[in-house]
Amino acid sequence: MARPRKPLLSTGRIVEAARALVDAEGLAALSTRRLAAALGVSGPSLYNHFGTKDELLDAVADSVSARVDLSMFDDGRPWRTALDDWAHSYRAALARHPHLAPVLARGPGRRPAALRLADAVFGALTEAGWPPAQATSIGAALRWYVVGSALGSFAGGFVPDESAYDPADYPHLGQAHLLAERGGTVDERAFTTGLRALLDGFEKQYAELGAAGS
Repeated sequence: MARPRKPLLSTGRIVEAARALVDAEGLAALSTRRLAAALGVSGPSLYNHFGTKDELLDAVADSVSARVDLSMFDDGRPWRTALDDWAHSYRAALARHPHLAPVLARGPGRRPAALRLADAVFGALTEAGWPPAQATSIGAALRWYVVGSALGSFAGGFVPDESAYDPADYPHLGQAHLLAERGGTVDERAFTTGLRALLDGFEKQYAELGAAGS
């Protein structure tokens, strides 16, 4: 029997193609027609794997969550160190697929990888002694912070045109035109600064929790 000329259509292949399309052109570009053309198949054949576009989008978003490292929650790292390492891994995964950040911002829903992520964070916190309600709040705060950082670049929001920042109107923005060209460094430093502040606050609460229990 002759081999098929094209790779057999699979769920994984569809997800990879859809993710590549969204990465290149944004969420609005994802359609059955565009995806089928990219895969070299007919549109209806996609429905053998995904009943709706929302199901496909969930799978694509979950493929990003699946790339977040969770090993720090299993190897004995202190809860603060684990959260710090996890937040950086989570941000790195989102940074590679920024167009999917709005989908991930909606929460895990029924997506397996996203639920495993939530379970790992919550489990690490409760096992460290955090009450469940506070563990939930910490997990939510960190997810908002990480996903929010992926929704756009702070530095990239400024234009590299010095004349846009007339000192008569903006006396404190004399260097703002330099931000865009230094975007990666500025954004990374801002993320690390904010994350440290959050973790410092959580650590203070944790110490107070221990004092109250003694």
